[in-house]
Amino acid sequence: MDGNQRPGYGGTGPGAITPDGCAVDMYLRVAPGDEPDVIASAVPPGATLLELGCGVGRITHPLVERGFTVTAVDESPEMLAHVRGARTVRSAIETLDLGEERFDAVVLGSFLVHNGDPAVRRGMLRTCRRYAAEGGCALIQREGADWHLDVPRERRTGDGLVRVAAADPAGPALSSVRVEYEFPDATWTQTFLSYRWTDEGLERALAEAGLALDRYLTPDRTWLRARPAA
Repeated sequence: MDGNQRPGYGGTGPGAITPDGCAVDMYLRVAPGDEPDVIASAVPPGATLLELGCGVGRITHPLVERGFTVTAVDESPEMLAHVRGARTVRSAIETLDLGEERFDAVVLGSFLVHNGDPAVRRGMLRTCRRYAAEGGCALIQREGADWHLDVPRERRTGDGLVRVAAADPAGPALSSVRVEYEFPDATWTQTFLSYRWTDEGLERALAEAGLALDRYLTPDRTWLRARPAA
């Protein structure tokens, strides 16, 4: 494991690897799924969006193309170097400081709400609340109900294969997840810690951060919209 990577997190393969084990070059190959459609369906046209953990802009770029004004945040300069058409801010999510700025929607995708560190999870949700404008919202992506149980599993992405190879117990409600990415000319791996939220636990955490569940946005309940609590 690279010395810059966090305990419990790691990555292998060509190119830059971020502290949480993400391979920059691999994410440049992965096309967006339905995330832009879900986000666009939940906010007004032309809304201002704060995208937390934007990576290389996989979701950022389709949102910009749809006319949204996006501020894209990531802690990795190697990731941010690939973002186009959006304002970029280098910062960890939980310590983000944008002063008095507020946004129509704060987007926390990529299952980041499942971070293995409870202080980081709480900080991420507080950031969502802090930067949601009055009348605004937070859009949060969570894992599916059987995400830690349906292992191993795999799916195609372009000419590559993404395989969730293991989700091993690593503590109370915590899994150590290993994902393998295989392309014709390169292979990457990522290992990370993932907290297994229950519906009730996540709703309590939202409330503690000053947010209230509005509704689930997808039939599989992997996207939700939360509003600032009254």
